[in-house]
Amino acid sequence: MDIEAYFERIGYTDSRKTLDLETLTDILQHQIRAIPFENLNIHCEEEMKLDLKTTFEQIVRGKRGGWCLQVNYLLYWALTTMGFETTMLGGYVYSTPDDRYSNNMIHLLLQVTIDGRNYIADAGFGCSYQIWQPLELIPGKDQPQIPCIFRLREEGGIWYLDQIRREQCIPNAEFLNSDLLEKNKYRKIYSFTLEPRTIEDFASVNTFLQTSPASVFTSKSFCSLQTQEGVHCLVGLTLTSRRFNYKDNMDLVEFKTLKEDEVKEVLKNLFNISLQKNLVPKLGDRFFTI
Repeated sequence: MDIEAYFERIGYTDSRKTLDLETLTDILQHQIRAIPFENLNIHCEEEMKLDLKTTFEQIVRGKRGGWCLQVNYLLYWALTTMGFETTMLGGYVYSTPDDRYSNNMIHLLLQVTIDGRNYIADAGFGCSYQIWQPLELIPGKDQPQIPCIFRLREEGGIWYLDQIRREQCIPNAEFLNSDLLEKNKYRKIYSFTLEPRTIEDFASVNTFLQTSPASVFTSKSFCSLQTQEGVHCLVGLTLTSRRFNYKDNMDLVEFKTLKEDEVKEVLKNLFNISLQKNLVPKLGDRFFTI
């Protein structure tokens, strides 16, 4: 595996040797704007594999995306290869309908230590919940970013990531009550501990998430890519484009329902990916917001 191929994939041309916060931020931002957060393998009847070689071939050589277990594993490899002190952590995702965090550890995120300070780096949550800059591991501090204000809390050794969101302007009246819209201004995202993890710790959940009818990943096909101004999301046949803070502390969210024969072209033009197998877009009943 070639780190230069990774840099080329994300369009990164700056310093490979300066291991500071600016470089970490630059790497994160290049990755989230080049590599989509997506689960399309499942809906092309392909496996979401967890090993690094397959992940590298899929994302870097194959110019695809992946879900958190893949894109953050790739980011972990890249940062570690560069020389960053990087640790895998496990997260428990918040469910709005159930008002609780997942029982199982279903999210992979990273801790990066720079000059004695710890930061959370996460390139794998997607949509409007995606961080654009590393978060300093400090409890109770508002950390404003372009997508929203992020906040970390800590209680008894458990950390929580929350966000404070803007109002939303929806020009398409027929989508004002869409189930895909986030309704909460204050949104819990996930919890985690600082216990170091390995990729093997996620093997069973990797299987569960792509096979269980209870998984949102089998219920819905989705692809999400951050842009300079916001984020594009394709869920089933519903395409949304969000522009953060387009005016008066408000996000602009535009909806469009695609025809099946338009999906391939949209994936190529908006998300910069081409699929080798036929995609069956799916919009099941599991809760998912953009």
